[in-house]
Amino acid sequence: MSRRADRINGLLRQELSQLILKGIKDPRLSGVVSITNVSVSPDLRNAKVYLSVLGGSDIKTEALAGMQSAASFLRRELRNSISLRYVPFLKFELDQSLEDSTHPLNILDSLTIETEDHPYQQAPTNIEHQTN
Repeated sequence: MSRRADRINGLLRQELSQLILKGIKDPRLSGVVSITNVSVSPDLRNAKVYLSVLGGSDIKTEALAGMQSAASFLRRELRNSISLRYVPFLKFELDQSLEDSTHPLNILDSLTIETEDHPYQQAPTNIEHQTN
């Protein structure tokens, strides 16, 4: 990815975050919604916006639907706040990286809980101390 695309990704992420905080009054977005990443296409006409939503799966799907319905409003507001030849069309997706990264930790936690029920038995030591 080019440096220009990286800069535009960062700019879009920052501007969209501000617009979500100030401009969207959708009740479906009542949970904590944050933009984790933005990825523009090579021609800069489309952008995937990755969202992280705090809550259960039903809250996440409602937030995603709310963001999709606000996409044209957000694009219009972006047109006023950034100066690009083409303001990209926005497509929103849920960012699963947090859930994917916590899955191994949850497995380890469940193993820890199981081993606490059966504490380790101390193995006999066969080490002889040598005295000089």
